Amino acid sequence: MKFSNSLNVLLLGSGGREHAFARKIAESPSVAKLFIAPGNAGTAQCGTNVDINPNNFGSVKQFVLSNNINLVVVGPEEPLVRGIYDFFCEDSQISNIPVIGPSALGARLEGSKEFAKDFMTRHGIPTARYRSFTKKNVEEAYAFLETLQAPYVLKADGLAAGKGVVIAQTMEEADAALRDMLLDDKFGHGKVVVEDWLEGPEFSFMCFVDRRRVYPMALAQDHKRAYDGDEGPNTGGMGAYSPLPFVTGEDERYALERIMQPVADAMCAEGCPFTGVLYGGLMKTRDGIKVIEFNARFGDPETEVVLPRLKSDIVEIFSAVADGWELEHPLEWHDFSTVGVVLASKGYPGSYAKGAVIEGLDEVDGAVYHMGTASKEGRIVTAGGRVAIVVCAAPTLGEALEKCNREVGKVRCDNLFHRTDIGRKAIK
Repeated sequence: MKFSNSLNVLLLGSGGREHAFARKIAESPSVAKLFIAPGNAGTAQCGTNVDINPNNFGSVKQFVLSNNINLVVVGPEEPLVRGIYDFFCEDSQISNIPVIGPSALGARLEGSKEFAKDFMTRHGIPTARYRSFTKKNVEEAYAFLETLQAPYVLKADGLAAGKGVVIAQTMEEADAALRDMLLDDKFGHGKVVVEDWLEGPEFSFMCFVDRRRVYPMALAQDHKRAYDGDEGPNTGGMGAYSPLPFVTGEDERYALERIMQPVADAMCAEGCPFTGVLYGGLMKTRDGIKVIEFNARFGDPETEVVLPRLKSDIVEIFSAVADGWELEHPLEWHDFSTVGVVLASKGYPGSYAKGAVIEGLDEVDGAVYHMGTASKEGRIVTAGGRVAIVVCAAPTLGEALEKCNREVGKVRCDNLFHRTDIGRKAIK
């Protein structure tokens, strides 16, 4: 596929990340039609939602053929880990249609914590000391924990929808997490990575990757804890902001040249070149920047605060990555700041009710990306744990946060809660 002015695009996914994608893709003058599978109440404003499960590759193929799709953009991780890229490559009917995302081998960087840690060790990528364990050596896992100091970091090996990481403050909590992950198969794999605790501010570094070409994006920071002051349980993310004052230009160069570029080069060297988006979950420790995790796709909610700052045509970028041609110009970014505040269902990340009516979304002076919504009898209702994210832009982070908190107050729903301090620690 060469860059064209009449592309039909299929976007797979249904969350806030996909709504942000849909809005950015729809801005491109090269797009004739945009379909989102399955989409949500927000994406329906940018294109046409179609009732297809992204993990049903056969249904995706039939839709692609029936609607003359020229480009497939994959939002969530599961289809990538399951091998949707390979499915297209290996089917002669659709092998000429590019899929934005890595192969199943490339997606192992996200799909297997053990693979990612072993990969980093092989190639000298800075990360925390670790060991991995299965049911067969559970006693060794307990013994290894005894050699560490609290807090203890335990990660389920496979995909766990952002819930497979436990930061245990006591040995009792660590023992319970081991039981969940190894003996009770709570996350389905029966394998766990135990690693040293690292301390410092985390940040997200996403890059478009075309084999050895790495195009860095604007940095963002996610807020995982449910409540203000970083209190409460871990979630999929309660908000994000961009840019990051605490990350210097030197830090960013180090992360690009010492982590992201070497990962792309090493994947090529191992025979599984990476294409798509590589997400580096990094930490600025007193011993330097280290990797916490890799993802094989855009982060959520980081995407919702990064893409509004992107000046460049995202479809042109996707086309370059898909076809292997080098972009003529570096990515261009707006110099304003963005803050995004997630509205979540009360009870999240535990059990929560669905179907609560949401009002006031159209009154917000900013972007509203739907994350877990549905349309019922002409009204928008809650349909997930994270329901929507309000994103506001301003010249400074302080102004963006102030505006975002003001605009979030316009959304009316009895069953939602949100944080008020997204990015506040970075504001001087």
